[in-house]
Amino acid sequence: MSEVTAILGQRIRTYRLKRALSQEKLAELSELHTTYIGQLERGEKNPTILSLLKISAALEISIEKLLENMSEYQNNKSISTPYKAFEFFSSLDEKEAARLFDIVEKIYKYKQN
Repeated sequence: MSEVTAILGQRIRTYRLKRALSQEKLAELSELHTTYIGQLERGEKNPTILSLLKISAALEISIEKLLENMSEYQNNKSISTPYKAFEFFSSLDEKEAARLFDIVEKIYKYKQN
């Protein structure tokens, strides 16, 4: 699994959850198989352009939004920790993200003392 496919999969999952869709519903809306959606979200498969078009239409976002800044990550071969954190926090619901941020912030402040 490459970092780029992992990020793309995470983005698909994030946008799917923001629309409150199950993998099954996204598969139905995009006319793709549920197993394939799961493999994409886990970064196990490289999607075709046609698949990305179908998924972006089902998620009601542009394909450009799904692929935003991907060339930078491919060229750099490494993704920064802040971006990994952003992608991770984006995948959580607001309550989970706030709770986790609070924990991380407390640990950071504790280590500063």
